[in-house]
Amino acid sequence: MKNSAKDVIRIGVFICDCGSNIAGYLEMKELVEYAKTLPNVAFVQENLYTCSEGGINEIKVAIPRENLNRVVVASCTPRTHEPLFMSACEEGGLNPYLFEMANIRDQCSWVHMREREAGTERAKVQIAMAVAKAAKLRELSRIQLSLSHRAMVIGGGVAGMSSALALGNMGYEVDLVEKKGRLGGILNELNMILPSNEPPENLVNSLVSRLQDHSKIAIHTESVVTKTEGYVGNFVATFQEKGVEQKIKCGAVIVAIGAQSLKPEGLFNYDGQKVITHLELESQFKAGTVNAKNVAIIQCVGSRCKERRYCSRICCMTAVKNAILLKEASPETKITIFYRDMQMYGVENEELFRKSKKLGVRYVTYDPERPPTFDGDSVSVYHLRMGRDIVTPVDLLVLSTPLIAQDDASEISTMLKVPINENGFFLEGHVKLKPLDFATDGVYLCGNARFPSTIREAISQGLGAASRAAGILSKEALFTSGIVADINPDTCCGCLGCVQVCPYGAINFIENRGVCQVNKVLCKGCGGCAATCPSGSARLDGFSNQQLYAQIEQAMAV
Repeated sequence: MKNSAKDVIRIGVFICDCGSNIAGYLEMKELVEYAKTLPNVAFVQENLYTCSEGGINEIKVAIPRENLNRVVVASCTPRTHEPLFMSACEEGGLNPYLFEMANIRDQCSWVHMREREAGTERAKVQIAMAVAKAAKLRELSRIQLSLSHRAMVIGGGVAGMSSALALGNMGYEVDLVEKKGRLGGILNELNMILPSNEPPENLVNSLVSRLQDHSKIAIHTESVVTKTEGYVGNFVATFQEKGVEQKIKCGAVIVAIGAQSLKPEGLFNYDGQKVITHLELESQFKAGTVNAKNVAIIQCVGSRCKERRYCSRICCMTAVKNAILLKEASPETKITIFYRDMQMYGVENEELFRKSKKLGVRYVTYDPERPPTFDGDSVSVYHLRMGRDIVTPVDLLVLSTPLIAQDDASEISTMLKVPINENGFFLEGHVKLKPLDFATDGVYLCGNARFPSTIREAISQGLGAASRAAGILSKEALFTSGIVADINPDTCCGCLGCVQVCPYGAINFIENRGVCQVNKVLCKGCGGCAATCPSGSARLDGFSNQQLYAQIEQAMAV
C-alpha cells in the first residue's frame, strides 16, 4: 500500500551564514549540497541572516510552496532564536513542534575557527542529526489556560511602589504587600538625595499619595505572604495582614522585598556612637546631631571579603554624598575617605566626586592586604604612595557597609520556587536576556532584592518588572508549551524518583493508585524525570527515545 502525500516526510533545511559568524569559517556551499543528499530533505536554502525579516519570510513562504511538513534551521543558538523560528513555522501553516534546530555557530564555527575543513565536516554531522530527529517529530499541542488579570507586588520600597503604580496605571488591579507599617523601604532612613538635593520623603510621599488615591491598587501594610500556590496566570497567595489571614488570586507576582544594611558588629570597634554606619549618619543628619571636626570614612567594610565577595555598588556614591553634606554644613570639618577603588559610574556621580575634592575631602588608597586599623582615637593605614604608615585623628568613624539580602529572602525563595544566589539575593533568569524574570513563569524581580541598586535603577527596574508582568496580564488566555513530560501509569512503579528531581514541583504522587502524574501546566520540559525514571515510564514530548536514537545513529554512522 502506497503512503499518502500527507504521510510523506518533506523536510526543508535553512542554513544560515549568520553574516560572517558561520560563513567566515565553514564552506557553506558544501553544507547546502550535503543537506540535499539527506533522507527526506525536499528543500534546502542558504540565507545571509535567517533570523532577519527576510529570512523569516523565506521560511513562511517555503512551507506551503514546497509542501514542507518539517523544518530544520542550521544557525546559532536555540536559546535565543528557537521561539522566533517556531513562530515562523506556525505562521506558515506548520505545527511549531515540527521544527528542529542545529547550532552550527556556537557549537561549530566558533569552536573550529582555524579548522575550516574539520569544522565543515562537524557541521554536516550536526545538520544530519537534526534532519534525522526532524523526521521522527510529531505534532504537539499546547494547553489553553484562563488567567487572573491581577498582580501582587511583594515589598513596598521604591521599586515595589513603582511597579504597583505602573500596573495600576495600565488598568490592572494590584495588591501591594509590605511587611512594615509604612511604605518607602530604605528611603525612609535616608537624609538627602543627591545630585537633586531632594529630601527622600518628597519622593516617598508622592508615590504613597498616588498609590493611596489609585482605585486599582490595594495597599496591605504589616502584611507577610505565608504561602503561594498555583502557576502563571493562576497564583493563589495567602498572607497575614495585621494578624488576619487573607487570600488573593493573581496572574503575576513581582518580588521587590529590597535589602538591608549590614551591621558591622565586631569591625573597627563599631558601637553605633563614635563608630557608625552611613544609615546611622543619615539619621544624625535628619536629627541635626552631627558634631565632629575629624571624620574618617572607611570603604568596603564587610564587602569584597571572604564572607561577601561582591561589591555593593552604591557605597562609594553614598560616602561621597555624605562627605559633601558634611563639608557644606561645616567647611572646617576634616574628612578623609579610605578606599580600595572608587565606583562612581555615570556623569553625575563623577561630578559629585570632583565636587567633593574641590571642597577639600581627602582620599587615601589602602591595600586590602593591609587595611586601616582604628584604636579608638585615630585611624592608621599604610600609605601606598608615601611608602609608610600615616595616622589620622578621628572624632567620628563612618563605615561603608554593603546592602545584604533580607532575612526572609530564603523563605520567599522556597515559597515561590525561585532561586537565590550564594549571597541571598534573588537570581534572575538570565543576566542579559531575562534580567527581571525568574525561570518560573509569571514571577518577576526588581530593586535591591535582585542586587544593590541606586534609587533611579530601582525605579527603572520596577517599571521594567511591571512591563514584564503586563505581558502576561494583557493576554486573554495563556498557552503552555507542548514540550512537556508525561508518565505512563501502566508501567509507573511509584518510586518517586521523578518527584525528587523535578525542580518545578510539577509531578504529584497519586497515593490511591500508587503512580506519579505530571501537572503539564507546571512542567517546563527539562527532562529530568525522563532521564531518572528506572522503568522508562516517564517521557518528554519532543525528545522521545526514538528521536534521540535517530540522532545518535546518524552521529555514529559518520
